[in-house]
Amino acid sequence: MKNPFLWWPKGYGEPHLYEARCELIRDGEVLDEKVDKIGIRTVRLERTETAEEDGTFRFIINGVPLRLRGANWVPLDAFHSRDRERTIPVLKLFDDLGCNIIRCWGGGVYEPDEFFNFCDEHGITVWQDFMMACARYPQDEEFQTEIAEEARKVVKRLRNHPCLILWAGDNECDYAYVAENLRPSDNMLTRRVLPLVCKQLDPHRPYLPSSPYLSDKVVEQSGKFSPPDAHLWGPRDYYKSSFYVDNKASFISEIGYHGCPSLESLKKFIPEKCLWPWNNECWRSHAVDHWKSRKREYDRIELMANQIKELFGFIPDDVEDFIFASQATQAEALKFFIERARLSDRIWGIVWWNVIDCWPQISDAIVDYYFNKKLAYYYVKRVQEPFCIMVSEPKAWHVNIVGVNDTFSEKKGSYRVFDVETGGEICSGGFSVKPYARAILGSIRVSRGEQRFFTIEWKVEGETFLNHYLLGNPPFSLEKYKKWVKPLVSIA
Repeated sequence: MKNPFLWWPKGYGEPHLYEARCELIRDGEVLDEKVDKIGIRTVRLERTETAEEDGTFRFIINGVPLRLRGANWVPLDAFHSRDRERTIPVLKLFDDLGCNIIRCWGGGVYEPDEFFNFCDEHGITVWQDFMMACARYPQDEEFQTEIAEEARKVVKRLRNHPCLILWAGDNECDYAYVAENLRPSDNMLTRRVLPLVCKQLDPHRPYLPSSPYLSDKVVEQSGKFSPPDAHLWGPRDYYKSSFYVDNKASFISEIGYHGCPSLESLKKFIPEKCLWPWNNECWRSHAVDHWKSRKREYDRIELMANQIKELFGFIPDDVEDFIFASQATQAEALKFFIERARLSDRIWGIVWWNVIDCWPQISDAIVDYYFNKKLAYYYVKRVQEPFCIMVSEPKAWHVNIVGVNDTFSEKKGSYRVFDVETGGEICSGGFSVKPYARAILGSIRVSRGEQRFFTIEWKVEGETFLNHYLLGNPPFSLEKYKKWVKPLVSIA
């Protein structure tokens, strides 16, 4: 085809699709036909073996390195027979959130054609793990044959979808090898079996041995080198701690923070007598049971309570305040993770964990099993706009107002920044941010000792957008925070 319309990810252009018709003809008679929609695009993964020494991990689509933002996809229901009825409603959440990448996590299932058709049509790229996760799998020839057969069926079914940009061998199986002082490169499934299938059946799409992929250099010199694609879980302490801000990864394919479901949802799966206090067996039975940090195992509910205490200085003594404080903590954390990625020169993508639960539970999801949205949903939606205005972290007594333009068109408009506490305007002005660029629009003198809440409002092409910034070090007053976010919550 000469000068075809290309398929572009969401935010960068139209996900243009062509109708392709194949006919089987004998003696002029059509015996069978297949009609499909295809997209024309190129994809290449540019990566180094380590994050250090100018390390990188980025997707180059249609010749352009693109910045991607999105979330991990997990099974939609504990009973997989109910997955299909939830597929399109959940995909609409991803689309509404401005996600232009979904990572199909290796602990799940292979999704149906409707999933990939939706992503094709809406410009949402797909990172597809093969379905192995968090373990060392058998290496015998019989199991290798089974994995190869499964992979061939999956690759043949999905390879014509333009949304699919990566095959990944598994989820965190390299970690499982390292945990037993073994070399991940000895895993025959992801180093020999799967890449051979992909090379034979889908040679023009990138393949990654594992997520994260731990090269021999990273394994042999652990502590000196780290992978350029990272799952950032760590201690799960304050979301601005050094673990998060000093990490050198170029692509963050897992990161998350806990948030409690609404009281309305809690009442559907927690008996009335167990609704409060939070540290009881009913709550624990609806959460992942533990989190290990520095050789101590934390109950996940206890972990969430500690994260509330980190931000607000105490753990609320009633259920409604506890729920709000946990949702606020989660929302601020995810917002910070996404903004840090988008403001960084070296980070090319972030895929956070996760959009929705597959059963009634207390987790990192920003929408609970019953489709009730947590506060984080609205914060994330705002900071995943293709063009967004953000506030950088304090440096030299100032924070910068930064316009981030992840599109191919120039963005012009006006902005205003307010101090919510006083209601006064701090700064304002017009802006023009070039395509695929960032620009400092203004700066505000601040002190880290202050605790302030800024709202940022901007207009582009007749549409109004909103963001905010929480300045200062914790603990913050929970009552003040409630007042500060009122304008944001009402807009949500």
